[in-house]
Amino acid sequence: MHRYIVSRILLVIPTLLGAAALVFVLMRLIPGDICLVRLGSGGTTFSAQALAQCHAEIGIDKPWIVQFGQFIWGLARGDFGVSMWSGKPVVDEIATRFPVSLEVAVIATIIAISIAIPLGTISALKQNTWIDLVVRTFSIAGIATPAFWLGIMSILLVLDLTQAISGHPWMPSIDYVPLWKDPIRNLSIVMLPAITVGYRYAAVSMRMTRSAMLEVLREDYIRTARAKGLVEKIIINRHALKNALLPVVTVIGLEFAFLIGGLVVTEQVFNLNGIGRLMVLSVQNQDYTLTQALVMLVVTIAVLCNLVVDLIYAWLDPRISLR
Repeated sequence: MHRYIVSRILLVIPTLLGAAALVFVLMRLIPGDICLVRLGSGGTTFSAQALAQCHAEIGIDKPWIVQFGQFIWGLARGDFGVSMWSGKPVVDEIATRFPVSLEVAVIATIIAISIAIPLGTISALKQNTWIDLVVRTFSIAGIATPAFWLGIMSILLVLDLTQAISGHPWMPSIDYVPLWKDPIRNLSIVMLPAITVGYRYAAVSMRMTRSAMLEVLREDYIRTARAKGLVEKIIINRHALKNALLPVVTVIGLEFAFLIGGLVVTEQVFNLNGIGRLMVLSVQNQDYTLTQALVMLVVTIAVLCNLVVDLIYAWLDPRISLR
């Protein structure tokens, strides 16, 4: 087990280097110049000397190979540099927004798992019944519904309910408060977007759970367990569900990694200053330093999620070799 974990961790290094090289090159292939945007904001004029000075300040006047070397050396030291647009340390820019995206992703994952696995299992056990039809309709609706529309409808629903109950429409404040400072206010801000995201998340996982359970229930060892007279609950929980969860765990891991940096629409609808929204702004402003740091953050989380999924595989199914 230890050797396997070490080997997988070592494989993270070339993956991160490849991602760093790719985002470094792609960002510099985008047309435009951040100094032109900074100096020309507001319609002001500037000289060629001011433009060259701006290039020298942010370091983009150096050859690409030198810039890439500085970028990799900074990653190795945990120094992501300074934002080319705001002039603030990139670590500070990310630190103020990462807790928002992380909390929404964690709560959405908990909601999705709590809904998807039980309903997906019940749908498979009650195949082609009205229960199965209701669950499948619920899951298909979650996949087909656009995130922005679902978010807007949930906001309107909260406004209508509070209007009907108290006579005054209510919505939580838009300024983020950490969970440990004010739990009630924090949950009032992140719970609605987490439920919105978790519904679609649950719909995908639910369909995967149902399909995997149907496949496992047709295996010979399930029929053998039933022929031996084992209790149906033991057959489902110990033999069928654990093996059926392998593809479900993969989907959950991939979706969680996506939620960290892919909630651009949801964050825009609910006015959350998360990682996804920050990434869009950094690309629009051609802030190479900030964009590279954000991409590397998302890639690192995705790689770690894959590592955790591989370890869970071996725990769910001992037949899987870790060598």
